[in-house]
Amino acid sequence: MLSKNKSVIGVACGGYGSEREISLKSGAVVLETLKKSGWNVFLLVINVENWFIKVSETEEIAFSKNNFYFNFKGAKYEFDIIFNAIHGPPGEDGQLATKLNFKKIPHTSCDSFPAALTYNKRECLSVVEKYNIPTAKSVCLNKGEFFEEKEIIDELGLPCFVKANRAGSSFGVYRITNKNDLNSGIKNAFNHDSQIIIESELKGREVSVGVYRNKNGIICLPITEIISENEFFDYEAKYLGKAQEITPAKISDEWEKEVSKMAIYLYDKLELKGICRSEFIFVDNTPHLLEINTVPGLTKESIIPKQCKASGVELHELFEDILIEAMIKNS
Repeated sequence: MLSKNKSVIGVACGGYGSEREISLKSGAVVLETLKKSGWNVFLLVINVENWFIKVSETEEIAFSKNNFYFNFKGAKYEFDIIFNAIHGPPGEDGQLATKLNFKKIPHTSCDSFPAALTYNKRECLSVVEKYNIPTAKSVCLNKGEFFEEKEIIDELGLPCFVKANRAGSSFGVYRITNKNDLNSGIKNAFNHDSQIIIESELKGREVSVGVYRNKNGIICLPITEIISENEFFDYEAKYLGKAQEITPAKISDEWEKEVSKMAIYLYDKLELKGICRSEFIFVDNTPHLLEINTVPGLTKESIIPKQCKASGVELHELFEDILIEAMIKNS
């Protein structure tokens, strides 16, 4: 079991994708929160070219990603557990989980298969539909594949959303209101991923549901309602203050009960781990799933810290619960 005095915790952040800068901010929050609580914790920054331990703004230490150790102040350190704060690859898509599982190092996020599934929007939606979870109508395309714009619009209607299939923080997402813009939206989305998904627009109230597991079972945090000033909850709305995020959401008890039950069901059914956040839109009183984030943002602007505050759970308590659960799962 973890010990504040003896355990060595690595906070993995950075990554290979467009969410790298956000991940670095999330990692810094986790690092400082755990440090203040007395944990022996190091920041592990992951780049495509190299991995390193960031000791300060001016000091970096080489990290062996093959043997998973580093030298610090004359001593050799190996991590007892990794807190995964990487949004996007390799942290959210299962690559890091595969490596850590092979090394038998516990980590706070999903195992490789659930991670890869939930990071792939169209595969995830295809699976949850089998569990009778409502979603938007959609069409899937791969780069280079022929498509008829008219057929897509006839199927989905306008407005519709063109989305890079494997991306987060609303990178590669375009709302299409005019049929003449569909082709350019598809081309732009393909700049972010070789796979895209095009979805019908769901009109209704959007909510975000944070879920995690501790010794008491699966816990649902207070729900957040999102009211974007922009056309949808895009990057500006998420990180530059262009949205209202109301926590707890001012929704009916019936809605709260139904969407909480659905989020907890998905967390359990898909074998998710750590802190996850599911996005829903209520259409005709029924929550429709938009996506599941298995490594959600933990920056000061992010939703999960705000939900913790509303519930009376301190961030260090959440992080410690997640770490302990990860160790239990690997014991």
